[in-house]
Amino acid sequence: MEKALEVKDLHVSFKTYGGEVKAVRGVTFDLNEGETLAIVGESGCGKSVTAQSIMRLIPEPPGKFDGGSILYKGKDLTKLKDHEMRKIRGSDISMIFQDPMTALNPTLTIGDQLTEGILQHMKLSREQAKKLAVDMLDLVGIPSPQVRLKQYPHQFSGGMRQRIVIAMALVCQPDILIADEPTTALDVTIQAQILELFRDIQKKTGVSIILITHDLGVVAQVADRIAVMYAGKIVETGTRREIFFHPQHPYTKGLLHSVPRLDAEEAELFPIGGTPPDLFSPPAGCPFTARCPFAMEVCDRVYPPETKLSINHQVDCWLQDERAKILLARN
Repeated sequence: MEKALEVKDLHVSFKTYGGEVKAVRGVTFDLNEGETLAIVGESGCGKSVTAQSIMRLIPEPPGKFDGGSILYKGKDLTKLKDHEMRKIRGSDISMIFQDPMTALNPTLTIGDQLTEGILQHMKLSREQAKKLAVDMLDLVGIPSPQVRLKQYPHQFSGGMRQRIVIAMALVCQPDILIADEPTTALDVTIQAQILELFRDIQKKTGVSIILITHDLGVVAQVADRIAVMYAGKIVETGTRREIFFHPQHPYTKGLLHSVPRLDAEEAELFPIGGTPPDLFSPPAGCPFTARCPFAMEVCDRVYPPETKLSINHQVDCWLQDERAKILLARN
């Protein structure tokens, strides 16, 4: 399968008054053409920083790329100049942000906001841009799109605004769509409609999607593959079935155990105890060691090597390393 995007050993840090925060620490993953890759993890693990790094939206300073590469069509996005990156944003790689209310300009009509990107990236007249905007509103399920083009964001509900944000992200027909918590601000009913919309759009356009979320219910519905992130690192990657039915990293298991189940009566939740490590001075070993019930001495000293469990399933955990398995078997 062709790769739409390759992120290799990405490091991103932020200089603050308190010191340097190592937000992303050696993240590596691939995005295949036409698939949905979900990056999951608790708040502060580096999901959004990773997404914004792909779009080169990290302000420099205080942000800084400390190493690694982001490869798209043979180009390393971390090396591009601002004017080169502006040509890629919106046209080749587009992003949906978390809150549709702040993503839309309240002083401009929906039509003006939709056609702005078209006129910037595509060689179309204003009439052609308007027609494309109407078609895109129709694609995302906005009724009477010609009338709606003349209206302002405050005249739409939250779910409709999110559909408009999705239309804005897709209007220039990008290869890759990054969705950062796209359903967090929506109620459950509207959330289901937006997820269905994502599936429908992907079938029609073939766009590759990176979904950033902490909601495993959302992931279960739309993701083809899942990357589990913790303390700036991806600790486990696998298909949806592998992660949900055969999780191997203790953190992944903890996330799944902490999700309430509707089919269980009086089911007890098992929250993950403790707190994530301080990213001002991250640990040398596995960052989950202090919270892990299966931690060994080596976990605290040396970061675990990647263990490949299948063609799609990899985990960074000493428990899966053959050397640790032999020692555990002896004891």
